[in-house]
Amino acid sequence: MNLGSPQSQGDPGEFGLIVAAQVSELWWALIVRELRTAQEQLRADNLTEASRSLRRAVTHFEPLNATLRSIAWMTPNRLFVLLSRVSVQLGQDTAFQGPIHRQLIDLLGLQQVDQLQPAPSRSRRRERPSPALAAEPSLYDDVLAYLSRIGLTVPAHLLERTAGSPYVPNETIEQIWREIYEDPYPDVPLQQLGDTLAEIANAFTDWTGRLRKTTRRAFTGRSPVAKGGETSAPTFDELPFPDLWLARGFIGSAPEAHPLAA
Repeated sequence: MNLGSPQSQGDPGEFGLIVAAQVSELWWALIVRELRTAQEQLRADNLTEASRSLRRAVTHFEPLNATLRSIAWMTPNRLFVLLSRVSVQLGQDTAFQGPIHRQLIDLLGLQQVDQLQPAPSRSRRRERPSPALAAEPSLYDDVLAYLSRIGLTVPAHLLERTAGSPYVPNETIEQIWREIYEDPYPDVPLQQLGDTLAEIANAFTDWTGRLRKTTRRAFTGRSPVAKGGETSAPTFDELPFPDLWLARGFIGSAPEAHPLAA
């Protein structure tokens, strides 16, 4: 899809969709770069610089999340008709199933299933090798490795976890984060690392939530395009760094009068 060869005979919605998809890919690429830089810095035990890279990633999510406003004005029927026309020519391949988005998903430790089903006119793209992260650790893998190196007890099986597989919450890691957030704690930068990771997860789920609302309002119950619109649902329902989120639910003690104190 590009602005020079519209498939809908000049529908303004198509141009908004094209720009939203292409701009999103640029922001994804920048976020991926920041996360990989943070990984390298964590491996060098440079928590200060790693935290700065992660903070930049948080700021990059802000304009990324704003891109969907370009197509938020479209009615369900209009969006459905537009994508139906585009899919006839280009297949169900979208930027959200492309290599850059898959890299971001893998770096965040979420399961990614290849749902790419291009039309014959796009079959050559599928034949080209795309960047694969199956043999690379996620950002959270490097965080856990760093925590282990500075003396925190991370289970061995997590340090030897198969790279590229989805991360499963672990009670030991949840307890580590709880202890890090206890007041006082001697290593405030670790608390700041937890805060930044939580912001990244929050920003990511904000984006996926907005995309889910935009697509589901047009695709729910529809066929055949509905199938293509629902392939990302498993990713939408997952949350990066789950033990951190579980631990943050128990930070501090609720006041006696608070309903959660009981």
